Amino acid sequence: SAGEGCDPPPGDVMELGMTIPLQRFLRVPAPAYGTGEDLAFCWDLHVIDLRGCKSLLAVHCDSRYAFVRYDLSRAHWQDLPATFLVGLEETLSQAGVPRQEIQAYLRRSGSPQVTRTHGRRPVAFLNRAWTQVLALDYCLDVDHHGQPLLDRAVNQQPSRCAGFPGL
Repeated sequence: SAGEGCDPPPGDVMELGMTIPLQRFLRVPAPAYGTGEDLAFCWDLHVIDLRGCKSLLAVHCDSRYAFVRYDLSRAHWQDLPATFLVGLEETLSQAGVPRQEIQAYLRRSGSPQVTRTHGRRPVAFLNRAWTQVLALDYCLDVDHHGQPLLDRAVNQQPSRCAGFPGL
């Protein structure tokens, strides 16, 4: 289609940094460290309990954008990269990002690879998002994995972000 040749070259890999509690929950050995060269393609992932259900919290290491996948099945957890990608596409679409921009980001980011988390600052972002999710859990829709209302409420909270002055 028109414009496809204008996309930047693909990145090396989208890095999905797993927290230690997520590694323990999945009973997997610690993955290798990622390169984290371009945080635009790095996300940190954490398992959280929401109303007694194991749920995924994903936080973008560069922008602090966060989304939740609620009450995931064992099959969802066993294919974490695919579960993440479904959630990412869904949350960005529901946030109003045009489909062509989502697809361009996914092409540029390359295949997802599970790594360790991306350092203290991104993990601090993740912990802040977790606190906000718990405080805003009245936005939770227990009938769906995707949580557009909760995602929006969390992402509208004032916060500091690397590379940007102020809140």
